[in-house]
Amino acid sequence: MRILWISNIQFPAICRRLGILSHISGGWMISLAEKLNGTPGIDLSICTTYDGQDLLIVCEDGITYYLLPRKKNNTHYDKSLEKHWKKVINDFKPDLVHIHGTEYVHGLSCLNSCQQLKYVISLQGLLNASSEFYFAGIHPKDVFRHITLHDILKKDSLFHQMKKFKRRSKFEKEYFKRITHIIGRTDWDSAHAHYNNPNIKYHYCHEALRGRFYSEKKWNLEEKQDFTIFLSQAGYPLKGLHQALKALAIVKESFPNAHMRVAGHDITGEAGFKNKLRISGYGFYVKTLIKKLNLLDNITFTGPLDEEEMINEFRRAHVFVCPSSIENSSNSVAEAQLLGVPCIASFVGGLPSMIKHRETGLLYRFEDYVMLASYIMEIFKNDHLALDISNMSRRIAMERHDRTKISTRIIEIYSEIINDTLT
Repeated sequence: MRILWISNIQFPAICRRLGILSHISGGWMISLAEKLNGTPGIDLSICTTYDGQDLLIVCEDGITYYLLPRKKNNTHYDKSLEKHWKKVINDFKPDLVHIHGTEYVHGLSCLNSCQQLKYVISLQGLLNASSEFYFAGIHPKDVFRHITLHDILKKDSLFHQMKKFKRRSKFEKEYFKRITHIIGRTDWDSAHAHYNNPNIKYHYCHEALRGRFYSEKKWNLEEKQDFTIFLSQAGYPLKGLHQALKALAIVKESFPNAHMRVAGHDITGEAGFKNKLRISGYGFYVKTLIKKLNLLDNITFTGPLDEEEMINEFRRAHVFVCPSSIENSSNSVAEAQLLGVPCIASFVGGLPSMIKHRETGLLYRFEDYVMLASYIMEIFKNDHLALDISNMSRRIAMERHDRTKISTRIIEIYSEIINDTLT
């Protein structure tokens, strides 16, 4: 089977060739590509866009990469890509095109220029469903009050961002209308896929995760840093940092040494003059909240983390929290579970498909930060509960994200679609 992937990221091999920084995101795709590469009967190629002038074809480690030169951002339809897609398809001649995610539109230009091909989409986030939760409980008046100079100059306030989300969701609807086969992994993405197209054929398959998370030493009580809360993302409201801060303020009353560590750049602009000028409206809102709640000494932004650094943060944490206002299946939750880190997550989207309450984690309503605080303190106080969740979640996650089973399943799906005469 000749399989062409359409990706939203540039893979590490391409980043090395182009001399640019490798993406931290997309580890599940990289992991699956590693498993499929060299599998008998599978010829895999990967295509994405880049900031260049010409179509590039690069062979690395047995995979052919196609890099399409883009004239527009991937959130805007670029008709100039259609001619390049025809060259790619004529060169590789795929039996199936696998589009990873509906968030960007360069896959649509392939659909428009090469309608005769068979396609499947793997669902990641869902823009239309997520756009309804973009402010994540922040009142529009607070959004307006915290608009910054950066927001004005870049036309990138939270109002602008939500508008862009909704505009991009129109392209997402086009994907659902045009493609019959969908790969998903949660009750939530299945429900929304069938809502968008009642005639879709839904194929269930979990995601492979980054390799070291399978082999690293398990989280344990003796090596954790007491009362440390870890969050893996906080760049925009959907990820729920502001709600977690409200919970932290309550936790601090009983555990004054409680500390929240947040992966990624300091969005509050505290680290350096230039960062203060770049502060976004959401960053300003979070900064205001931190000061109001007297949490300046209780929060640290770690900066971007590579795989090893992420593992270290997970293993030092007392608890991992995913406070998103909407989420499909969080890869950070999956990675935490693989390592056996006790998890608390909001009961939204696909997260209930990953966590069984009080067995493989704790679930709470997104807006109920009092409940979140209560669960954090329960983990802090109850080593027995923390260990039970740790052991059970690791066992379930190792089975759920078994890379051999996942690669076998994805090949079965490819075969079903290729042999489906009605596609």
